[in-house]
Amino acid sequence: MCHNHDIIRSNNKDLQEVEKQWDRRNFLTKTSLGLGALALGSLLKTEKAFGSLGADSSGTDLLNSALKNRMGLPHHLPRAKRIVYLFQSGGPSQLDMFDYKPKLREMFGQDLPESVRQGQRLTAMSADQTVFPIAPSIMDFKQYGESRAWVSELMPYTAEIVDELCFIKSMQTDAINHDPAITFFQTGSQLPGRPSIGAWLSYGLGSDNDNLPTFITLITKGMGGQPLYSRLWGNGFLPTEHQGVQFRSGKDPVLYLSNPENYDGTDRRKMLDYLAKLNSLQNDAYGDPEIKARMTQYEMAFRMQTSVPEVTDLSDEPDYIFDLYGEDSRDPGTYAANCLMARKLLEKDVKFVQLYHQGWDQHIGCPGGVTAQCKRTDQANAALIKDLKQRGMLEDTLVIWGGEFGRTVYSQGQLTPDNYGRDHHPKAFTMWMAGAGVKPGFTYGETDDFSYNVVRDPVHVHDFQATLLHLFGIDHERLVFKHQGRRFRLTDVHGHVVKDLFT
Repeated sequence: MCHNHDIIRSNNKDLQEVEKQWDRRNFLTKTSLGLGALALGSLLKTEKAFGSLGADSSGTDLLNSALKNRMGLPHHLPRAKRIVYLFQSGGPSQLDMFDYKPKLREMFGQDLPESVRQGQRLTAMSADQTVFPIAPSIMDFKQYGESRAWVSELMPYTAEIVDELCFIKSMQTDAINHDPAITFFQTGSQLPGRPSIGAWLSYGLGSDNDNLPTFITLITKGMGGQPLYSRLWGNGFLPTEHQGVQFRSGKDPVLYLSNPENYDGTDRRKMLDYLAKLNSLQNDAYGDPEIKARMTQYEMAFRMQTSVPEVTDLSDEPDYIFDLYGEDSRDPGTYAANCLMARKLLEKDVKFVQLYHQGWDQHIGCPGGVTAQCKRTDQANAALIKDLKQRGMLEDTLVIWGGEFGRTVYSQGQLTPDNYGRDHHPKAFTMWMAGAGVKPGFTYGETDDFSYNVVRDPVHVHDFQATLLHLFGIDHERLVFKHQGRRFRLTDVHGHVVKDLFT
């Protein structure tokens, strides 16, 4: 059979030419930009330019490796070693939680002046309104701690820790609808396809634990609201090993990690070794960096079969810890249980833990909706800060709380003295941060009397992202990755570091 094939090939000039062209394309693919990468390598230290990639990597892969090493990460002394991002999906109402506006009580039901609205973009839900009735918060506010921070009655536990928090009351975003707004916060672009923050950190700084992913996502179970997509913790165009891994509640925290039924796994190591040899041959033939990424993921999955059951088991936590986080923390998959799980993951040197909690989209029944959400989250938020501090971890752990935008001062739909709805508002909302060199007991930025416009120290999404990276020792303008002929970064071509937030 092979002999006949050789005869056909030797007598077929067209086939010979195809093979020549294929070899040429294969060579160019494997050495694409190779001369440029070698030239760049001559300007750098060769071992730093090419690392452990070897000569079989593609030119673009080599160039990205050279660029990464040229970045010299970290760029400066980092303040943060790890991060937990408590993302409140749906847009929490800053007016009912943190941004106290007492003068609004005298303006109940009045039309929001055009001089305040300033022709700002409206959602489809409010676009047909002819009147925008002012809806003051019905919540009582008090000042707490030495910082005298304003907190509503809905968050008694957060009120206890205000002197650990750095409030940013002047957040702004470009997006007014949920999907692009969440995508913007998590990836730096309103359009899908870019790497998430956690993927950028994994790419830039690597892992501190060989047995767990660098980037892990937890989602509160049973919550309705706007959908969440895996691309929010995806790797985009970065190598696949930098994508986030979702941990779920229940029998299998990570899908497809457990052994199949009736398989004891005794020959798993041997199987992976043979698979690595096959993948190595494939890599030698094609030089596709994703082959190495897949090999890395197989090895990580093998190690996770032991590490994941251990880290997701909360049974060894003492009762006083469950009491600290609240009764819900005993129920896996709840927000409180996920906050406790996040602390365990951070203890194991997972670099980025992302929590998503849905249900903050109160277009109607805002007072009742926000009250219910605060009951689910307030105690656990405060407990996580207290727990990290008592373990000596808060000083190098960055904690972030916030959603994709805020809510309007005017009521969407019917307004009564004790009930109102609030629409999306991207131009002024509140987030808070804690730990890792962020100023404790500090409030940054200010909104007008309507919590509608920022009047002092605006912080844009890209500024927030640049500041986050800075805390990890990264200059956001120098963390780049070349894709489709362009050097990309998390903050695109925008962003500045808000240094006033640092101690």
